[in-house]
Amino acid sequence: MPTYTTDDQVKIAYRVEGSEGGRNVLFVHGWMMNGHVYDDLLARLDTSALRCVIPDQRGAGESDKPESGYSIARYAADIIGLIAELSLDRVVLVAHSMGGQIAQMVAAKIPDQIAGVVLINTVPASGIPLPEDAQGLFRGAASREPQATILGMACKELDEASTERLLGLGATVSAPCIAESFDAWMNGGFADQLGSITAPTLVIATDDPFLPHDFLRAAVVGPIANARMAIIAGPGHYPQVERPAETAAVVEGFFAGLGLGAAAAQSAS
Repeated sequence: MPTYTTDDQVKIAYRVEGSEGGRNVLFVHGWMMNGHVYDDLLARLDTSALRCVIPDQRGAGESDKPESGYSIARYAADIIGLIAELSLDRVVLVAHSMGGQIAQMVAAKIPDQIAGVVLINTVPASGIPLPEDAQGLFRGAASREPQATILGMACKELDEASTERLLGLGATVSAPCIAESFDAWMNGGFADQLGSITAPTLVIATDDPFLPHDFLRAAVVGPIANARMAIIAGPGHYPQVERPAETAAVVEGFFAGLGLGAAAAQSAS
C-alpha cells in the first residue's frame, strides 16, 4: 500500500480504488477497525466514475502505530493532510462510527473542500455518555474476547464469517490506539464547530443500540445546517457489513443527488 507522512512523521497507509479520473470519495473508518471495514460496501458500489481513497488510520492496519496521539483533532489533521497530499478537490467523505466524528471535524475545518458527507452510525461531536462498566470494557478492548463482546452488543445481523473478519481487522489495531481513541470519541467536545459545516450531509441510522435515531437526530442532524437522516431498519452498528447492499443503495442515492456516480457522469456527457 502507498503511504503518506504526516506533519508529525507518522506514515499513513491508504489504497485507491475505482476510476483514476473519477470524483473523489474518501472513506474514514472508525474505532477498533481499519479501512477494510468498507470492503463489502465498496464491492457493491458502482465505482466506475469514482476515485475511492481508503486509508488506515494511525494505529490501525498498515499505518504506523505510535504510542500516543490518538485524539479526534489529530485524526482530522491526518485526513486533511491526505486530502492535500492527493489533491482531492471537492471530496466526499464517507465515514462510520468514530470515523464519522473525525469527518465532522474535517468538514468543519475545511468546508470549501468538502462536497458532501455520509455519516454511518456516527459518534456525535459531543461524544457518547457510557456507563462506567462499559467504559472499562471498551477502553481495554485490545484483544479478541472483549472485541467479540462489543461486536455482539453492537450488531444485530452479523454472521459468523463477518464476525471473524471484523475481529481480524480489530487485531491490527494497537492497544494504545484502542484506549486513547476510545476516550477521545466518548468525550467528543467539539459540538460548537458543527455550525461551520456547509456540505450536504446524510446521516445513516440503523437499529444500533448505542445510537438511537432520536439521539442522532438531536446531536448530529439538528446542528448541521444541510443534514438529513436515512434509516435502515434491522442492522446494528455495522450496516456496511450487516446489510452492505442496502447501505450501498442509500449511499448511491445520496451520491446521485450530488451529481456523483456512473449515471450522473453519463447524463453530463
